[in-house]
Amino acid sequence: MEPDLAVASLGGDFSLWSLFLLADPVVKTVMAILVISSVWSWAVMIDKSLTFGRLKRQSNRFEDQFWSGKPLDELYRKTRDRLDHPMARVFGAAMEEWERSKKTGRSESLVIGAKDRIDKVLNVAVARELDKTEKNLGILATVGSAAPFVGLLGTVWGIMNAFQAIAVTKDTNLAVVAPGIAEALFATALGLFAAIPAVVGYNRYSAALNSFAVRLHGFAEEFSAILSRQLDERGR
Repeated sequence: MEPDLAVASLGGDFSLWSLFLLADPVVKTVMAILVISSVWSWAVMIDKSLTFGRLKRQSNRFEDQFWSGKPLDELYRKTRDRLDHPMARVFGAAMEEWERSKKTGRSESLVIGAKDRIDKVLNVAVARELDKTEKNLGILATVGSAAPFVGLLGTVWGIMNAFQAIAVTKDTNLAVVAPGIAEALFATALGLFAAIPAVVGYNRYSAALNSFAVRLHGFAEEFSAILSRQLDERGR
């Protein structure tokens, strides 16, 4: 839309919806991208909030069972068909290797080999589960870093439209430049509206992921130590 026509169409209506409808196609595209990015990042944050809350509850329940004093083989038989969270899947992967290791014999070399295999299985299982848990966090990082610059593109384009309006009308009246400046500032605001929650969400859920990673690594190390002691006892 030409700057002078935009001025005429906008009149005194500076509502957000009017600013969007009467914006330059480039600025309108920028606004649409920022709105979609904001909605997407909020969806990711809600999903991560539910995910980490669920993981905490499931891990608490599983650790209560794990440290209850019951034999590990019995716990494995009860949980092998419903390994529905990371800690249980790490436990299941190590127990599968443990079951195979019990059939290989009791020589010292076989015991050492079994320890190495169990440690490798635990490390791979933990890395796989953390990779799944981390999924979509990169979206928040991307929106948080890119949205202000996308908004800046809309800002620059809106200011250019304001100067074009001055050139076309040969008038520096505020009514001439106001539409371009308004759409420019609106694009800036949308960029910040998308970026700020995304950055906060990324920092929050990155910290939650790190906390869960420490907990999962700690469980794997303690579990490895328990299996190592049992293998030593079998090798004597």
